This record gives sequence, C-alpha cells and structure tokens, in this order.
Amino acid sequence: MSNKYIDISAVTNVIGCVFNNPKLLDASDKYFFSEEDFVDKFHKVVFGTIFNLHQLGVKEITLNAISDYLEDRPKNKAVYDLNKGNEYIAKCSENSKLTTFDYYYQRLKKMTLLRTYNQLAGMDLSWIYDPDNIFDAKKKQEQEEWLDGHNLTEIADLIDDKILEIKARCIDNSLSAGSQIGEGFMELVEGLKETPEIGYPLYGRYTNTVLRGARLKKLYLRSAPTGVGKSRGMVADSCVIGCGQMYNVEESKWESIGKPEPVLYIATEQDKEEVQTMIGAFISGVNEEHILYGQYFAGEWERIQKTSQILKQSPYYFETMPDFSLKDIENMIKRNIRERGVKYIFLDYLHTSMKILEEITNRSGGVKLREDNILFMIAIRLKDLCNQYGVFIMTATQLNADYVDSETPDQNLLRGAKSIADKIDAGMIMLELTQKDRDTLSDLVNKNGFDMPDIKISVYKNRRGRWKGIYLWCKADRGTCRINPMFVTKWNYELIEMEDLKIKVQEESAF
Repeated sequence: MSNKYIDISAVTNVIGCVFNNPKLLDASDKYFFSEEDFVDKFHKVVFGTIFNLHQLGVKEITLNAISDYLEDRPKNKAVYDLNKGNEYIAKCSENSKLTTFDYYYQRLKKMTLLRTYNQLAGMDLSWIYDPDNIFDAKKKQEQEEWLDGHNLTEIADLIDDKILEIKARCIDNSLSAGSQIGEGFMELVEGLKETPEIGYPLYGRYTNTVLRGARLKKLYLRSAPTGVGKSRGMVADSCVIGCGQMYNVEESKWESIGKPEPVLYIATEQDKEEVQTMIGAFISGVNEEHILYGQYFAGEWERIQKTSQILKQSPYYFETMPDFSLKDIENMIKRNIRERGVKYIFLDYLHTSMKILEEITNRSGGVKLREDNILFMIAIRLKDLCNQYGVFIMTATQLNADYVDSETPDQNLLRGAKSIADKIDAGMIMLELTQKDRDTLSDLVNKNGFDMPDIKISVYKNRRGRWKGIYLWCKADRGTCRINPMFVTKWNYELIEMEDLKIKVQEESAF
C-alpha cells in the first residue's frame, strides 16, 4: 500500500458492516462503492467477494459462503488465504458498529477522492490533508477536524477552485487591471462589421429578428404556465443548434439547418425517454403520439429511422437533475464545457428543490431565505457562467396566478422572483390566447390573411435589442414541438412590419 491516502480503520469498519448487513449494498442512492475505494489487493478481494455474493442473491453472507465462492477463483483465494481472510473478516465483523458506518463510509470515500486527485492529476494535497505529518500535532488535529467537517462535494469544490484560480491567473487573465476606455474600440467595431453580434439561429419566424439568435455570453428566460409548451419550445431551439438537419413537412424533404454545435439539455422534471420522443418528433416532423403508440403513417417510420441516424451523430448531450443544488448546476455545466466543448445550454425549468434549500440554509448559517432570494441567486450564477465561459444559456420558470388577468405580460408574472429578470439578457412569456385576444385580432387576421394564432410570446426584455413590449403570435403544433410565429404586434395589438432575419451558419455535409 504505497499511497498515503488510506484510512485502514475506515476500510475495516466498512467491510465489517457490509459483511454483517449486506442490505447496505442495496442503498445505491446513499452508498456507492467502486474498486478504487480499496487500494490493497486483499481488501479488494474481501469486499468484492461480499459484494458479488450479495448480487448473486445470497441471503446471508458467511465465512463458508466466501470460501465456497473463492474455490473457483484460485488467484483471489491465494490472496485471501495468505492474509488469513477468515480471521480478518471475523475481527472486522466483531469490531464494526452500524451506528458508525456513515462516518467511516464518508472517510473511505474522502480518501478515494484525495487519492484520485493525487494519482491522476499529480496534485500535492498536503495543504488539505497530510498523513505524513508526524511532528505538527496542532496542524494534524486541525486537518482531521476540517476533513470530518466537510462533505465530498465541498472538498472537491475546494480543490477545483484552486485549479480555476490558477487558470484565471495564467490563462484567463481575469485578475488583470482595468484599461483606458478607448483602447481596442476600433478593433471592436471593425470586428462587428465582419462578424455582427448575432448568435446561432433559434427556431421560428421572426424569433431571430427579435433576439439575434442564441448569442454567446447571454442568458435567455422563456416562461410559461404549465402545459403551454415551454419545454417543447426549448427542445425545438436546442435541436436547431445541436442536430444539423430536420424534416420540412410543408415541402416533404429533409433540409440542412447548419453545422451542429455542442448542446447540453438539462432536464429537472423529465427523464431521458420523455425528451427523446419530443426531439424525435421535432426532427422528423412526426407527431409524438405516433411515436408513443408505435403507429405511423406512410413514410413516417423511414423519417424516424433517419432521425435516429442524425441524433447518433449529433453533439447533443442530455443530463437529468431532479433534485439539485446551486453547486450541482454549476458543476454539471462546467463538466460539460470542459469534457464535451458545450457552448449552448438549455436548463428546462428553474425552480427551488429540497437540496438547494438545504444548501443555501447551510451557507447562510441556518438563516432560511425566501424562494425569491434563492431563485435570484441561481440566476446570478447562471449569468456568471455565461460570462466566464462564453456560453449561451436558456432556461424557464413557471408563472404566478396573476397571468390570467394581466394586461402587461412582463417580469411581474414570474413565479417566485420577478428579480430574476434583472440578470437575464432576454425575457419572454409564452401564453395561450384569451378571448379578448381573439376578439381584438379578428379584424387584423382577416384583413391580412393570417390564421388565428393559439400561442402568444410576449418579449418584455431584450438587452441590446430594439424589439421589446411586443407579441409574437404563433401557431403551435405541440405534437412536433414546432411553435411558429406568424406575425408580430405591439402589446396594444398594433401590427409591426418585420423582416424575418435569416442567420447563415456553416453548412454541414449530409449524414
């Protein structure tokens, strides 16, 4: 055992408790074990045997059962016998206590964490925990207390923060001093002549005219009541960016929509299959109900097969996070940026959770903050991530009950915290039409030959954009997640003549 990050007491207690109480291995949501948790070959053999016997359905783990299991594994049996395995397990069983299992499990995992950083990243972590220290008793006691007082996530975050600090100093130059305001101005405006501040196109007519696409370093918020289609709209936008091709139902042909960019979709309420069928419906133009029932019209199955091919080759990544903390969101986004080169992030629903309430309460020293304060903190962190990593983030919230009678669909309708709107770059609210809308639009629709819309999107904030205080009036095909604006008016229903901005992106070769 050459590595110094090992706690033999933790190993002994964990093995003893699992031997006495194999049902601990069933609590995978609370306890997770891997081969890396055990350094010594003997410990790997002992724990691995107990684990495998339990997986095979052995009700009671005994020394005889372990011996019988190892009979067919001579190499492992030799290690077990050489180290007097039966005596070792008997001692572990006698000395372990279930009441201390959580503590020793955490110690075991903390050693694994430190050992992995040390071995794979070559990091000297003696500033956190230095088991080689035998002279400075005060430092040793302080480190032991610190290690026991912090969980795995907090320890990993502290180490990662050190890495980010180094990156900031040596690469990002985020600690640099300010500059004279005129420096670089001409380079900036000349660059904008060549490449205007326009992002990757989003789905739907007029949407890109209003928002100038999905701009990097920007945070967009599109809120809606339950069932109107905020997740479906988000799926459409993410597919346009991440998938490269979609089926044009009107022209009955596949068309390229540009080179796909790495996309991350984070679901907080849906599982992967729910999102997959929505994505499949959008890309193929096949109604989601046909997919769910497995019954297709002529030609639709072939489009689904083509969609499968497109999705397998797309840099589109999915994560699910039903119960999350602020740190969980941050770490998931940073990991996907680092490992997958993600530039466009879609967080399907911004809300509080039990885990985030606990996290914020702990951070504030036990003071319970209101929901609006917590949601505002999440929005601040998302915007910080946009700026720090140069990515685009779109998210959504529910609306409060006032939306039913509101004459001005703006940030005051956001459930939990209208202050969220202070940090976003674009704010939209998606609503179904009211009877007043239909009555007021009747003449305009008839005069201009429009279909009567069934969804309106209110744009109440648009930083660095001219279009706000407007409605995008849409026809929604929820079955294919295609919510398409048809015309635009001011909030007072006055028609706006608007060109549909076509953002050109680099074409990708056909799949």
